[in-house]
Amino acid sequence: MTSFLTLLHKELLRFWKVAFQTVAAPILTSLLYLVIFSKALDGHVTVYNGVGYAAFLVPGLVMMSVLQNAFANSSSSIIQSKVTGNIVFMLLTPITYFEFFCAYVLASVARGLTVGAGVFIVTAWFVDLRIAAPLWAAAFALLGSAILGAMGLLAGIWAEKFDQLAAFQNFVILPLTFLSGVFYSLHSLPSVWQTLSRFNPFFYMIDGFRYGFFGVSDAPPATSLTVVCAAFALLSAATLLLLKSGYKLRH
Repeated sequence: MTSFLTLLHKELLRFWKVAFQTVAAPILTSLLYLVIFSKALDGHVTVYNGVGYAAFLVPGLVMMSVLQNAFANSSSSIIQSKVTGNIVFMLLTPITYFEFFCAYVLASVARGLTVGAGVFIVTAWFVDLRIAAPLWAAAFALLGSAILGAMGLLAGIWAEKFDQLAAFQNFVILPLTFLSGVFYSLHSLPSVWQTLSRFNPFFYMIDGFRYGFFGVSDAPPATSLTVVCAAFALLSAATLLLLKSGYKLRH
């Protein structure tokens, strides 16, 4: 356990030492989203009965911050280690690939939840929110950050340079996030787009998390939880296989 705890501590310090960039900056970005979109659309868009647009927007922004920062933490760490060459020092240590996976994912969860909590605290000054089902919200926040932590590790292993990682983030992570219902309800879309959205696992993460706040959602929360758990299991299995084989790490 010593090697696992050491690597986890190193990954936690890695983002906390530059918290102004890794925590404060994403919180400010989400606050700007809230101010701009709520001022422009509040009173003009009705989502759920009795729920204002600004209130509807906050859980989506919180979860979006959780997901994006969890991905950024593991992906940037692994690609930086590969590019600088210090990945070899971690591979030489007596640490199993499972411990390696857990350390990176747990650190990503920590960063994602830290940023998400910061976004929630800051936006609470602008919107009056009550959490209807806190356990549901916590479950989706934990699973969502773990999924994106595993996805970030997968992307970092696959990428050989920063440009490739940026392309993965711009062409995969950002579209899936912005088309997942952060800024709108699924029922406000045409039927074709509603169908396509149901193939987006990010939709279930955000919709399930929003259920924890309002007790209503576009998809049944049990269905969302099933999809999210299946996505985590598949991504974890794929990442563990790559780590075990040493793909683009030892070769």
